[in-house]
Amino acid sequence: MSLLNPDSTPQFNTAEIPGQAASDRCKGCGQPITGSYYRVGSHLACPSCAERLKREGPQDNHAAFVRGLLFGIGGAIIGLVIYATFTIMTGLYLGYIALAVGYIVAKAVMLGSKGIGGRRYQIAAVLLTYAAVSMAAIPIYIHAAMQHNGTSGSQAKQIAPNQQDSESASKAQDQQAPKMNLAAAIGYLALVGLASPFLELQNPVFGIIGLVILLVGIRIAWRMTAGTSQLEIFGPYEASKSASA
Repeated sequence: MSLLNPDSTPQFNTAEIPGQAASDRCKGCGQPITGSYYRVGSHLACPSCAERLKREGPQDNHAAFVRGLLFGIGGAIIGLVIYATFTIMTGLYLGYIALAVGYIVAKAVMLGSKGIGGRRYQIAAVLLTYAAVSMAAIPIYIHAAMQHNGTSGSQAKQIAPNQQDSESASKAQDQQAPKMNLAAAIGYLALVGLASPFLELQNPVFGIIGLVILLVGIRIAWRMTAGTSQLEIFGPYEASKSASA
């Protein structure tokens, strides 16, 4: 009988009536407590049942955290794509999408960790949520710049020939100037993206509202990755006296 099977009886997460005859029996297998015993929450367990519960219960280890982190990164990428795509396709900048991003990231982290949460999972979910929302500004900026350049190019065709000659000379000078290499360009875009929630404070009302919504999304990710309460196993104790004492 598995202690983690919801159909198994009795269960460690069910209340036990004080003073009942089975108070000195293992809550898992029902055998009398003799020798050493463990306490699982407020219940008693024999050594074999306690070890089985430790073995079969979810374990917070390095593998679980890495799995949760990888799933969380995937969720952050999905959230970033949703945020940027919606803004580009509709032309509307809705900070409320940050709430959905926080939910997606937290759900992905918990899916990867198989329900295990805790402080390090919360920190990872918060950082990934912030990164997804802020970095979504990069494709949005690039799309806006491409549209602006396209408009400028169509207007340039209508400029007089002498003006075009002066602009050609100016472009030739610009081409001779040192250009930013790819790595520096990517680093610059990343910094701009990460700082975008604060750069938007140049428009105080719009920026503050967006920042508050982002904080709410981060709060959602933090609370969802706190994890569920797990059974605490204490012991072993010696049953020299009544184990329920």
